This record gives sequence, structure tokens and C-alpha cells, in this order.
Amino acid sequence: MHMKMLRLLLIIIFVCVLAAGCSGEEKETIVVGSKDFTEQFILGNMLTLLIESNTNLSVTFNENMASHVIFSAMGTGLVDVYADYTGTIYGYYLNRSESKDAQEVYDVSARDLMERYDIKMLGKLGFNNSFNIAVRQETAAEFNLRTISDLAEVSHSLIYGGSAEGQSRNDGLPNLKRHYNMTFKREMVFHEEDRYAAIYNDDVQVSEVYSTDAQILVHDLVVLEDDKNYYPPYHGVILIRNEVAQRHPELVEVLRKLEGLLTDDIMRGLNYRVDFLDEHPRDVAESFLRENNLIK
Repeated sequence: MHMKMLRLLLIIIFVCVLAAGCSGEEKETIVVGSKDFTEQFILGNMLTLLIESNTNLSVTFNENMASHVIFSAMGTGLVDVYADYTGTIYGYYLNRSESKDAQEVYDVSARDLMERYDIKMLGKLGFNNSFNIAVRQETAAEFNLRTISDLAEVSHSLIYGGSAEGQSRNDGLPNLKRHYNMTFKREMVFHEEDRYAAIYNDDVQVSEVYSTDAQILVHDLVVLEDDKNYYPPYHGVILIRNEVAQRHPELVEVLRKLEGLLTDDIMRGLNYRVDFLDEHPRDVAESFLRENNLIK
């Protein structure tokens, strides 16, 4: 009798250990990516927190990548999901320039991403972070600048400063100069965070800016009108590898909760908190998600 009880006890222990091993199986890891500027750090943290709080998936967050690097990482499976912009997808990744209509840019980008790269594009987040060209108030007054066409007439006397990416991509500076028939006295390359210091200190007189940058307001810059409609719309969207989307439809459902919530003003305000109030991007992302009841 004693031996029977011992065997039964051993069987129970074995079953419990086996069950514990099964329940402790390692979770699948989703890799969230971001580019190399403030807005992307915030968005990447939003996606990370959303997934961590609303799914059973583990998350790794890889940040600080250039556009071509993060898009290539999607193709190789090193990144599963990240936030990008319709104009970047359309003009840079897909090398298109024929349309400036917001809906057509979105539709063509979504279709071509799926057909060429097996990447699914979700709905618009709500803000349009467009490329713009900006000058200081003093420069605008001195040369009577209101539009990029005005700038083209005097550009040979001015120094341009921008990112390395912006000075090489299809929707960047080279084609902008051809579109407006302008040439600058000099072109300088700066890291994202240094562009505004350069124009503020008058090391350059002209710079590329993004429409949701808080620095535009802080430094009281003049954004020149793109009067010949060079730039396409740059609506924020979430990209996810289609393989991952099909395997985890619940993940897509969670990510779609961000659609339509981020206006230009909201995004500019979140960027301001990081760039000028020295808050951490994850803290800013978390407070926004809590305020909108997307995480507990």
C-alpha cells in the first residue's frame, strides 16, 4: 500500500512538473522599430507599450535607425512593426512622384507595399508630418520670402542645412532643387537634433523641417509655402510584416486603436515635452496612452 501511494505521488509530481514546463513556454517576441528622431522614439514606445499591455506577446524595441535601414530590416524580418509616413513610403521606398493627392498616395503605397514586400499598412494615425523648408524671421524679412519660389530667386546667396537622408532621397533636396530650379551657396549636413541650432545660430539660413517639430514654434521660424506642390503628404501610419499580421490578428486589432488619435497639434505637443521639457519618450508615450484609455 505504501509503494502504491509513493508511485501515485511521483506520478502527480511528474504531471505537475510537465504542466509547469508547458505553461512556461517562451512567448513569441515582436520586434518594434523606430527611426532616429524624437517623434519616432515616442511612436516606437507607444507601439511597444500597446503590445505589452494588450497582448501575450513579448516585445523588443530597437530604435535609432535611418529610413532605409529600418525598411530593409522589415524585409529581412529583423523588425516586425514600426511607424512610418505615407510620403516616405511613396517617394522614397517605392520611388514614385507622380501624385500629391493624399488618398492616392495612401492607396498606392498600401497596395505596392503588400504586392512588392508583403508588408501591411494600417490606417492613418491622424497627423501629417510633412517635409517643409524653413528660414529665420530675419532671413524672410531681408529677402522677402514667403514661398519656395521666392527662395529659388536668392538661394545662391544662402547656405542650406539638412539631414544626410534628406539630401539624398528621392523626395528630398536633389529633386526639390530641380523642381524649383535653385542652387544654394553651400549645403551642409547635420544630425536631426543639430539642424535647429544651426539655423538659430545663423550657421545656415535655410533648413528642412518637419511640420510636427516643436522647434518651429520655439525658434519662431517661417515655413515657406510649397507653391509648386513638390512634397507629397506624409501621414503617419503603422507598418507590420504581413506574416506577423496573419499569425496574430489580435496584434493588428490592438495597433489599430491608435488610428486617428494623433493630430498635428497633439504630436507637436508630445515632441515638445521630450525636446524642451526633457521628459523621456517612453514616459510621454505612456501618459498619452493612459489618457486615451489604451493601457491601464
